[in-house]
Amino acid sequence: MKPAGPITLAVNGTLHVVSVEDRTTLLDALRERLLLTGAKKGCDHGQCGACTVHVDGERVLACLTLARQAEGRAITTIEGLAAPDGTLHAVQAAFLAEDAFQCGFCTPGQIMSAVACLREGHAGSAAEIREYMSGNLCRCGAYPNILAAVQRAAAALHDKENAR
Repeated sequence: MKPAGPITLAVNGTLHVVSVEDRTTLLDALRERLLLTGAKKGCDHGQCGACTVHVDGERVLACLTLARQAEGRAITTIEGLAAPDGTLHAVQAAFLAEDAFQCGFCTPGQIMSAVACLREGHAGSAAEIREYMSGNLCRCGAYPNILAAVQRAAAALHDKENAR
């Protein structure tokens, strides 16, 4: 690992040079250095999924990933999920349509996991979605609506793909 000092993070398509210590997590770098507060610090132990982001297209728990590990890799947070013109990602739109949130604390992590779930082809059944999404906890118990949102997004993305 590199010693404490600046690193370059590619977040949501923009390069950012930030100074971090070796032990700084990606979550802390995003929230405290870049002021991207969508990823939440829930348990800080990798057990709740509130800090889920994508690194090179794979979902990761930002509270367990060191910022230096993400240097040179493409990081996507909830803030970068919508299109540049503001059009919501199909999963974001489905979460709104299905009222798949209550307090909203877990929603960014849920959405980021759902995007990965769909991209990786794990939405074939309700049971498969539940299993894939099991690492994301919702203290409010909005699970039925979250499941419905993932299913809605899967259908929307499938229809979009078939329209091509």
